[in-house]
Amino acid sequence: MQGTEGKPAAYTPTDRTVPTRSADRASYDKELVHAILDEGYLCHLGFVRDGAPVVLPTLYCRVGERLYAHGSTGSRPLRMTATEDPGLPVCLTVTHVDGLVLARSAFHHSINYRSVVVHGIAHQVTDPDERAMALDALVDQVVPGRSADSRPADKKELAATAVIRIDLTEVSAKVRTGDANDEPEDLSLPHWAGVLPLRKGYEVPVPNGDLAPGLELPDYLAALTEGASDRATTEV
Repeated sequence: MQGTEGKPAAYTPTDRTVPTRSADRASYDKELVHAILDEGYLCHLGFVRDGAPVVLPTLYCRVGERLYAHGSTGSRPLRMTATEDPGLPVCLTVTHVDGLVLARSAFHHSINYRSVVVHGIAHQVTDPDERAMALDALVDQVVPGRSADSRPADKKELAATAVIRIDLTEVSAKVRTGDANDEPEDLSLPHWAGVLPLRKGYEVPVPNGDLAPGLELPDYLAALTEGASDRATTEV
């Protein structure tokens, strides 16, 4: 299947990206994968260290068909990407929980979610221009527009920061939506069943105590947190 510019609109399934359970929930559609990745900024990065699995939470961003993550140059996985040849094999996951699914039976309780799993090789980014672009993109992934409203890293900070890159090649998404899947014989039980939606949002920004007097909230933060004060007043 080809996209509008002649590029594949879906990732090619592999043995590692085809789930053994609930395969009907899996998708390889690039638009869906990108949407799930772009909505978040926290991932879990898994790799093998000294023969044992390790999973670490870290920030990420997507730029085209690549994911970037950063950390201290002293961090073990960041060091391993530079020493392993041809790179460090990793598995990166991103998950959004949209609702708690409450069934009549304990067994059928579940969650509505959207997730992405990426398998690949992490490479350390050494090109200065690519590193600068990736670091700006990481800041903007968390708060869009923030990189232009902060001081760029200086030489000392850049020397202490490593950036890794993972190509989006072996990728899958998995999504669950809808009601609880109770057994037919349980439908008459006197237990409430349904979905408890979860809300993701921002609260009213809290300025630093040492902020310069008269410095107003930037437009990009005002837009991001629009309605937060109204929600806070209503909840009180």
